[in-house]
Amino acid sequence: QINLSVIHQYVDYLVNEQNVKNVFVNGTTGEGLSLNIQERKQLAEEWVCQGKDKLDHVIVHVGALSLPESQELARHAAAIGASGIAVIAPFLFKPTNKDELIAFLQKVASEAPAVPFYYYHIPSLTGVKIHVEELLDGIKERIPTFQGVKFSDRDLLDFAQCIHKCEREQLAILYGVDEQLLSALAIGADGAVGSTYNYLGCKTNLMLEAFAKPDLALARKYQFLTGEFLNFVIKLGFGVAQTKAVMTFVSGIPMGPPRLPLVDASKEFIVKAKAKLDSIVWPDGD
Repeated sequence: QINLSVIHQYVDYLVNEQNVKNVFVNGTTGEGLSLNIQERKQLAEEWVCQGKDKLDHVIVHVGALSLPESQELARHAAAIGASGIAVIAPFLFKPTNKDELIAFLQKVASEAPAVPFYYYHIPSLTGVKIHVEELLDGIKERIPTFQGVKFSDRDLLDFAQCIHKCEREQLAILYGVDEQLLSALAIGADGAVGSTYNYLGCKTNLMLEAFAKPDLALARKYQFLTGEFLNFVIKLGFGVAQTKAVMTFVSGIPMGPPRLPLVDASKEFIVKAKAKLDSIVWPDGD
């Protein structure tokens, strides 16, 4: 079951300990697609409520396999004052070309006509491999509220073409593969959405600052160390359940178990992951 009571503590932790002031609710790490409509609404409401005057942006993922459900979630997100909404591509009956995908996205976005809209591109999970660069052609005419993309794919060529196309428009192309963020920044990423920022947000912000200076040697150190940790845990088996376990031991906030078919992280994983993270010496000395 969802535990709304920890979200107040969660918000304060992100803001005060990780300097993270933007959240993406009901996405992959939040198991949004494993929750029912009512649960997704309750979570969205709680994040918006607890984030008031603390968070800068609360983007709510409203994608679903059912178009009416996705539309209902979009209307709800608009009603509670979400800063933006995002939609994943339907992944059982898949769109086979960009026109089919845009038609679905447009039907959802039109239910929240005053709310910025983002496409959530994650082909490794959806199997929908329509290039985002192709999708961007003419999308603003079909979806006036289109604001950008959560780009969770390793295809940096497609990503670069998106950045190039968006240079003249004020669109946000947010990168979603944490271990490659520095590469995406070099190409022109506007920001990032990722699960590691729950517990490595502060370190990632220091990498962003180093990149902006620019101090590329320092930025690389942060990226390499993040990659060292992720490379270690990926070999152990790293998914949503394991991410919850890491966030729990770093923050002290109980993230709880995942919902079936996912199963909880093993004690062995937790011991090894904690030891690895504790062993990393960051450039700031922590």
